[in-house]
Amino acid sequence: MPSPEARPAAGPEAFCIDLRVYYQDTDAGGVVYHANYLNFFERARTEWLRHLGYDLRAMAQAGHLFIVRRLELRFLRPALLDDRLRVSVEVEHVGRAQLTLRQRACRDAQDLVEASVNLACVEGGSFRPTALPGTLYAELAPSASTIRQNERSKRGRHS
Repeated sequence: MPSPEARPAAGPEAFCIDLRVYYQDTDAGGVVYHANYLNFFERARTEWLRHLGYDLRAMAQAGHLFIVRRLELRFLRPALLDDRLRVSVEVEHVGRAQLTLRQRACRDAQDLVEASVNLACVEGGSFRPTALPGTLYAELAPSASTIRQNERSKRGRHS
C-alpha cells in the first residue's frame, strides 16, 4: 500500500480504494489485461456511491439505474501481478440526468491509467433518461465546481 506521503495525482476531492492485482487480472506476461481496469473503476464507483450513502440495489428498486454513456481511457504504464493499486473517483461534471467522473489507477504516486466516465441516470424499466436523485445531485454539484476551478487555475499557471 502506498505510504501516506505517496498519494496518487488525484485531487483533494477524490475518493480512493486500494486493490491488489491478482493472477486472474493479468495476461500471460503478468501485466493487467486492459479490460480489467474497467472492473477496477466500476468497483471504485460502487464503493464511492456507497460511501456517499447510496446503495445501487436500493436505487434500482426506486427506478434509478446508471449506465455508461461514454468512456475514454488513457493507458500510461502497466500494472503488474501482485501490485497494490489505488483507484480514485472524482466528480468532473454534474448534469440533471448525467455525470462525468475522472478516475485513475495508480501504483504508489504513479498514474497508470486515467479514465473519463460519463454516466447517464435512466429509469429501470424503460431505460429513458431521468433526473439524478435530488439529494445526490445536491451533494455532487459543488464537487464538480471545485474540480473545474482547480483545472482553470492549473491551466493559468501553465500558460
